[in-house]
Amino acid sequence: MAVSLLTTILGTLAGTGGGLVLLATLAMVFPPAILVPLHTVVQLAVGTSRAIIMWRYILRGTVVPFLIGAAIGAALGAQIFVSLPTGILQGAIGLFILALVWLPRFTRLGSENRRFAVVGLVATFLGMFVSATGTLVAPFVASASPDRRNHSATLSVLMASVHTMKLIAFGVLGVGVAAYTPLIVAMIATAVLGSWTGLKLLHRMSERLFRIIFQALITVLAVRLLWVGAVEAGII
Repeated sequence: MAVSLLTTILGTLAGTGGGLVLLATLAMVFPPAILVPLHTVVQLAVGTSRAIIMWRYILRGTVVPFLIGAAIGAALGAQIFVSLPTGILQGAIGLFILALVWLPRFTRLGSENRRFAVVGLVATFLGMFVSATGTLVAPFVASASPDRRNHSATLSVLMASVHTMKLIAFGVLGVGVAAYTPLIVAMIATAVLGSWTGLKLLHRMSERLFRIIFQALITVLAVRLLWVGAVEAGII
């Protein structure tokens, strides 16, 4: 419950990272087979609560194209769930994120509709295997957002879409988390509180500070993905 609260605040303030920290914490307690579905349920609540609280800041033009791409990505990912080596996958995502953060012109290629449709497809497909793909979507949202609140609100609704599509795919595959309902309800409650608290703090943060924290944190997370991927692939 405490980790759910703190990571939701972190994700609101930094624009990304909360889901990955939550995933890393859950991984110390839960078996891999239940880890991704459980994380997905909680993160859906995080994204939904934050999107509701910050609805006026959502960049609505990104949502429909992203949803279409996410639906296709979930359908494709369900076909090969758990059959890809996560080490190689994580390393590739880490490299891609570093390129997007430090070469931002790539996040503006093509029309916005086409760009977010492709991002939705890729993020949801990869999310079937590594769950926390907010760091992949975040650079594209940052590029499209004129304000830190637009960024936080839009990323929330897009990631809620990703998690919804993933849960539908998990349901089709017969993966369930009903046994963890009491824990899930408690974590959702603290996530909602975290979204509200994070928004209050975000209003007080300067735009420049937000951008600096976002770029620093997403770089650290990308480097971590590279390290974990190299370890799992046996390179290190």
